[in-house]
Amino acid sequence: MNSSQIKHFDYIFTGTGLAALMTVYKMALSGNFLDKSVLLLDQDVKKTNDRTWCFWANHETIWNPIVLKKWDSALFADENSKRDLNLNPYQYSQIRGLDFYNFVFEELSKHYNITFLNEKVTDINELETHVFIGTEENRYTCNQLFNSIYTSSFALSQTKYPVLQQHFTGWFVKSEKEVFDPQQATFMDFSVEQKQNTRFMYVLPLSKTEALVEYTLFSEILLSKEEYENEIQIYLEKLGVHPYEILEKEQGSIPMTAYPFWKKNTKRVLNIGTAGGWTKASTGYTFRNSDKKSSELVSFLSSSMSLKLSAFHKKNRFWFYDLLLLDILYRHNELGSSIFSSLFKKGNPSLIFKFLDEETTLIEDVKVILKCPKVPFIKALFRVIFLPNKFNLNQ
Repeated sequence: MNSSQIKHFDYIFTGTGLAALMTVYKMALSGNFLDKSVLLLDQDVKKTNDRTWCFWANHETIWNPIVLKKWDSALFADENSKRDLNLNPYQYSQIRGLDFYNFVFEELSKHYNITFLNEKVTDINELETHVFIGTEENRYTCNQLFNSIYTSSFALSQTKYPVLQQHFTGWFVKSEKEVFDPQQATFMDFSVEQKQNTRFMYVLPLSKTEALVEYTLFSEILLSKEEYENEIQIYLEKLGVHPYEILEKEQGSIPMTAYPFWKKNTKRVLNIGTAGGWTKASTGYTFRNSDKKSSELVSFLSSSMSLKLSAFHKKNRFWFYDLLLLDILYRHNELGSSIFSSLFKKGNPSLIFKFLDEETTLIEDVKVILKCPKVPFIKALFRVIFLPNKFNLNQ
């Protein structure tokens, strides 16, 4: 194929996950990119309900039309106690993946300058004046590329920063009995056997008979399919959910790491989403962080057309906090339950959510951090700051 057949775009998005679709959706709504051609490339057509996203917010968001369910209350539990969390002024919200895809693509279909093609990206090559993108079918060029295709080897092939996974299996179940409380989500239930890991159950009730029940771990090694599902079965029996029907299943694994993905950003290529470190490293939450980062990116592109994309990322103190927690959980994964229990059993839920959203003041940070077990964090702080090869996982 000669160069005259290669189609050029102002912006190309390789991979159309949460971050890419949020960004392009906001670009379309802003009206600031009507003169820019935009191409989205993905081998997945986004026609299935492949995941569920949850987030907390203390205000209405642009995603409110597709929120399936909101909760004002949440349950936190460990093997010794339970606590009902009043989330006010926050609400915990759930969005189904398919509803999100349909919502975004309905809007994008109205914009003639935005194109989606169902093609698998095989090659990305940044040149001095443009970026070249190859797929299995075609070749394209663009002025600026936004990549959300995650390359796991970047983080896994190094030993400087810990890498855990938030891995899970969830069942949407329908019980014959009314056993769920639709007014309260179970945020973290650490009463399940920990097995030297950080393991908890997560329950999102839609009604008294229907709920998403998810077995989640923050750990390094994934489990067999049978182990996740066995634990869900045991938990459902404990709740008295019997008999029941499994309506849908979901599973996933989200990297949790403070690895600086943004160092891969260049003048014309910006990594976004998980590929760009947009996932909240200490929790694996993606929706809220991607919502904020995508808004910041659209603002950056609107006002900084001539700047290098590498200028977009700004590291903050919360990255350092996440690094400390991940250092602890990597070395002593069994401490997860006690760390999260120390936060939620006595802490102010709204302040904790504000902290996890990276919106607290330094004084508020201290209030949250002081709830945590002191010794593990002091040791982690010492390793990070004072050891000659800081962050080295072999030390």
